[in-house]
Formats: sequence, C-alpha cells, structure tokens
Amino acid sequence: MNRRRFLQTSLLAAALTPTARALDPNPERSGTGFKVADGHNRTGEDLLIMGGRFDLKVSAKDNGGEFCLYDTLRRSKGGPALHRHHAQDEWFYVLRGEFIVQVGEDTLRLGPGDSAFAPRKIPHAFAMVSEGEGQMLVMFSPAGSMEDFFHQMAGFGKEIPKNQEIVMKQLWADHGMEIVGPPLKF
Repeated sequence: MNRRRFLQTSLLAAALTPTARALDPNPERSGTGFKVADGHNRTGEDLLIMGGRFDLKVSAKDNGGEFCLYDTLRRSKGGPALHRHHAQDEWFYVLRGEFIVQVGEDTLRLGPGDSAFAPRKIPHAFAMVSEGEGQMLVMFSPAGSMEDFFHQMAGFGKEIPKNQEIVMKQLWADHGMEIVGPPLKF
C-alpha cells in the first residue's frame, strides 16, 4: 500500500470510530433514565464524609464507568488533603457557599456558578471557606473506583479526620490516588 493510500485509510478509520462506538452500545450501560431526588443518594444510603454529605447522583454503573457524579453538601469548613488521581480527571461546580480549589500551583476562589477542573496526575485540593452550608457537584472521569473509595471513607466518620494525610494514605493509594500534602490552609 502506498503512503498516500495508507494515510487516507487511517484518517477514514479515525473519523468513523466515534460513529462505530455510537452504534455499538456498551452492555454495561443502564438502558433507562432515572431520577435521584434532592437530598438522596443513587444507592439509597447516606454517605457522611469529611464534614458533609456525599450523594451519588450518577453512578459508573449507569454509563459503563465513564464518570460518576456526587452532590456534596458541606457543613464544615475545610476539605481533603492535597492529592492527585493517577487515572481520573476531577471537576468541581459550586452551587452554594464559597470554596477555594488548588490545582497545581494555582489557587482559585469559587462561588455559586463557578467551576474548576483538575486534570489527572496534577495535585489538587479544595476547601469550603464560607460560613453555613456549602454545596458543590464533583465529577470524576473515568469513574474508576471512586464510588468504593467514598463508601470506605464513610467508615472514618462524618468529621474531617485529624492528620488525614497520614491516617488515610493507604486507603487513597488503594484507589489510585496519592496524598502529596496537607489540606489547604485558609
């Protein structure tokens, strides 16, 4: 095959790949729509973690593992230790309250309607910094084992553990993450 023909065939195959994926449904995807009511979790359980409630709204089981989405209602200032995901991107969208999000060397202040993106492998952390309740959507893509991680995190109790960067280091590592520093100071 000559070089030109090879390149044309390669480009055509690349262009058709998304169409082929759309025609080939993933058998692990849910075949129906669903509703998750305000204040409820997709699985029906309460996940009280690190000063807040984490309600799973879209599970990896709904979309073949492409992503999972949590609605987090926070009542305590603070957040997780500085960490990185080896295989997941993370997206934050603030509904209520004020948060700071560190992504790499940048610290971003977020209010209602603001969002931030933390690419995989880049250290990041967030903290609620306002008084009262804060609410933020958090999405992980791909979902990986994040749902299992949050189930296990609930075992530490609903408050932010002291010295979390030491106490929870192995749990984070077991789920493809690495704690690289303490929680954000504000």
